[in-house]
Amino acid sequence: MKKSTILRTVLGAALLLAAVYAFNAVRFMLTHEDTENAYLESDITTISPKIQGYITDVRVKENQEVQAGDTLFMLDNREYVLKVLQAEAALKNAEANVTALNANAGAANASTRTAEANTQSSEALVAVSSASVRTAEANVDGAKARAWQAAQDFKRYDVLVKQNAVTQQQYDLAKANMENTEAAYQAALAQLETARKQVELNRKQTEAGRNQKIAVAGQADAANRNVNLAQTLVQQRKVELDNARLNLSYTVILAPAHGVIAKKTAQLGQFVNIGSPLCSLVSNTGLWATANFKETQVAHMKSGQAVTIKVDAYKGKTFNGAIESIAPATGAKFSLLPPDNASGNFVKVVQRIPVRVALTDAPDANFPLRAGMSVEVIVPN
Repeated sequence: MKKSTILRTVLGAALLLAAVYAFNAVRFMLTHEDTENAYLESDITTISPKIQGYITDVRVKENQEVQAGDTLFMLDNREYVLKVLQAEAALKNAEANVTALNANAGAANASTRTAEANTQSSEALVAVSSASVRTAEANVDGAKARAWQAAQDFKRYDVLVKQNAVTQQQYDLAKANMENTEAAYQAALAQLETARKQVELNRKQTEAGRNQKIAVAGQADAANRNVNLAQTLVQQRKVELDNARLNLSYTVILAPAHGVIAKKTAQLGQFVNIGSPLCSLVSNTGLWATANFKETQVAHMKSGQAVTIKVDAYKGKTFNGAIESIAPATGAKFSLLPPDNASGNFVKVVQRIPVRVALTDAPDANFPLRAGMSVEVIVPN
């Protein structure tokens, strides 16, 4: 075969392959949107202490995988142990104070009840003695009437005996009756005076009892208020104890989630303040890709749409994913100096809109993915 024929054959085959490639490339461009301005991301947590202190134990190394709840660092806890003991002692003291005040309040309340009973008893005695006074007054009136009658009878007998109209015996009986009724009258007066004094005494005792009841009731109210204040103090001491125990728990720094340790700066014996970064925890699960598509490419994109992901580190390997969400603004709007087209120096530049893509494939140990890897995201129209 002539060289010219071979050359024409090779050239024809090359042109055919080029045409096929160009056709496929054009068809791909018409049916897909892709971008290489994309990278993998994951949750990165900065591990920092919530209290200050010296690091007494470092239990992790750089790039070490940890599980949620694993101990990462330990701080000197002696000061916080003492604070817990101090808070416990303060709580016990407050509880003992409540017990003592409860006993005082119980005694004061019992005294109040006793004073109330005494007052009621005194008031009853006043009522009884008042009734006795009324009875004594009635007896005095009766005795007075009888004494007056006996005196009148004696006067008549005194006149009649001189006239020998009555016997000496009748005269003597009239005189004795007058003397008896007079004595009875004087006795009734004495009983009335005694009853009145008893009423006055009972009233004074009742008034004293009422004053005592008021004083005891005030003491009981004060004792009950002291109990309430002491119980409030107990609650405060419990809160202080819980806070001391919480701070003590902060001396043990735990991993908040499963991931890999990175950028460890903590060293044994180092003094750290609240919020000082000790290391970063990079989650190795739940990776996603952020693809910055041109604004002219996102017209037909929507959440849930399937995508193909190519990772630069693994040539020929593809991963499946799905659009999770589309950013509400372009990347330029979140920059330090966002563009302002109203400044007068307007140059139209195609903007890029971040699209979050979730990886739907299960993790593959043969192709581990890491945050920051460059990827290509392909979205079919």
